[in-house]
Amino acid sequence: MRQIAVLPYRTVGPAVDAPIQILLITSRNTRRWVIPKGGLMKGLQPHAAASKEAEEEAGVLGATCPVPLGSYRYRKQRNSGASVWADVDVYPFAVTDELSTWDEQHQRERRWFSLEEAARAVDEEDLRALIRSFGAREFRAAASPARFLGAAVDTVASKTGVNAMFAWFQKLLPEQGNFFDLFEKQAATLVAGADALARLAQGGPGRAQHIREIAEREHDADDITREVLQTVRRSFLTPFDRSAITSLINTMDDAIDEMQQTANACDLYEVSEFEPEMIDMAAIIVDAARLTAEAIPLLRKIGDNGHRLHELTERLVRMEGHADEIHAAGLKRLFKADLTNPMHFFVRQEMFKRLERVVDRFEDLANEIDGLVIDHS
Repeated sequence: MRQIAVLPYRTVGPAVDAPIQILLITSRNTRRWVIPKGGLMKGLQPHAAASKEAEEEAGVLGATCPVPLGSYRYRKQRNSGASVWADVDVYPFAVTDELSTWDEQHQRERRWFSLEEAARAVDEEDLRALIRSFGAREFRAAASPARFLGAAVDTVASKTGVNAMFAWFQKLLPEQGNFFDLFEKQAATLVAGADALARLAQGGPGRAQHIREIAEREHDADDITREVLQTVRRSFLTPFDRSAITSLINTMDDAIDEMQQTANACDLYEVSEFEPEMIDMAAIIVDAARLTAEAIPLLRKIGDNGHRLHELTERLVRMEGHADEIHAAGLKRLFKADLTNPMHFFVRQEMFKRLERVVDRFEDLANEIDGLVIDHS
């Protein structure tokens, strides 16, 4: 049998390397720790059905990415006493709100776990692997500062791909710039902007605040981009080719720019409710930003992390293709429904176009990262 589930997550703090927490719930009968899951629902897309399970079983609302993270298999005990295999597709679910009351609150316990604690708490081996793969596994090792000159030399050599002798020479040369710190700060603005865009798409009373937050994040991104471009000009040595650095930071800036354009269109056309397909595209943007925040720190040791970076960029490209399908389906549905109201169709078409451009920029970003991997790993 086939089931669907969500992996509810949140980050603790705004930093790009902020720890990720996973929300688990207890099963009703065995009281073991599980993720919210259930069967497919007639008339609902799989990820939408998974969202309803999250609300009913765990009392959480959020943005569900329509592209599954992966799947796992477990033995399900039926009421008849039969034990059958269940294949479960798992969708990333960025929690935006925790309800104080919900349908199954007296039947289950819910609790936030660290990534590793959550992996240890569940019984299914495949689910453990999915949970462990969800975070930036190599970040801490890749980002830890060297304490001795010898270690610093090794770090320079591994980042640039040059031999150790030239790395010694590099250490004697002028400042190389804090490019990696700036890349990670820019990734943090993408995550924050995407989260605000998802909250905007879900509707509610905070519409004006969400639009303002996206604008502020875009201004932050402009400042970071300006600093990177200035640092490129005054640095003697850079970890990558100068054109690659400027292209990477500009592409990241383009993504947050498109988020602001989407928010501006929402404000201009006074859009207070988003179409279901738009909400799905916003959820894809949230997960794309999360994957970007994992990928960027891995550039510090690009040679060691090439395989993981390729996995992340491949997923970003697949998500862009899925977003195109959602975009086309949403426009087709609206065209058939709005034959007597062309202005309504025009406004919704514009919103779809803006959201599609945001997703396209993340695909561009994936291509930029892939280019760096090819050149330096």
